[in-house]
Amino acid sequence: MNIKTKFFIGSILLVMLGSLSAPAQEMNLNMPEHDSKAYYFGLSFGLNFSQYRIGYDESFIHTDTFKIIQPHWSPGFNLGLMGNLRLNKRIDLRIVPSLSFAGKRLVYSKIGAGDSLEDKIIESVYIHFPLQIKFKSDRIKNFRFYGIIGGKLDYDMAANARSRRADEFLKVKPLDLGGELGVGFEWYYPNFIFSPEIKLSQGFMNQVYKGDQGVPLSNAIDRLTTRTIVISIHLEG
Repeated sequence: MNIKTKFFIGSILLVMLGSLSAPAQEMNLNMPEHDSKAYYFGLSFGLNFSQYRIGYDESFIHTDTFKIIQPHWSPGFNLGLMGNLRLNKRIDLRIVPSLSFAGKRLVYSKIGAGDSLEDKIIESVYIHFPLQIKFKSDRIKNFRFYGIIGGKLDYDMAANARSRRADEFLKVKPLDLGGELGVGFEWYYPNFIFSPEIKLSQGFMNQVYKGDQGVPLSNAIDRLTTRTIVISIHLEG
């Protein structure tokens, strides 16, 4: 993760934490009936940072094709809807079906190419379907803290596993399953809830497609999984 990305994430966290010092105790109680709702809906907007985690094939060590293969973070964004089902005072069940536009950056160099580096971004357009359990704190006037844990199903509509193009440098599979863990805050306004959230999403399935021997980078990688940090804003009704 580069310095600019770290600075941006740090700034978001400082804004979120700094808001805790707002004079919430002096506010009127907004949306007092909301906690008794059986279900409600909302909109979700997010900024994501994605990266591959690589397990190298034995051919990477024993052949003279590549000198380095390094993953790097790359930004993207999410747009989605949210549905929230109240199970009890402390626990909700939540779904956030989204479209996720993500990129995973790879930097690699071939042996014999000197200091020359290839810098490529694998672009993905995911149909992202997370199912989460939400654990809520007590409401303090117009503020609440929560944590989430859950699983996800991702389908990459831009995956190139079946592509026949001769210039493909890496082939990836479309389907992924994974887990998610995050925290967030809720601020209650008269007509909506403003909810910033940060979560870590980890894919469990191997994404590299090994069926084409003519793609050297795919052959040098044994396992490829996706890790994503998502900073989201939910607007809930």
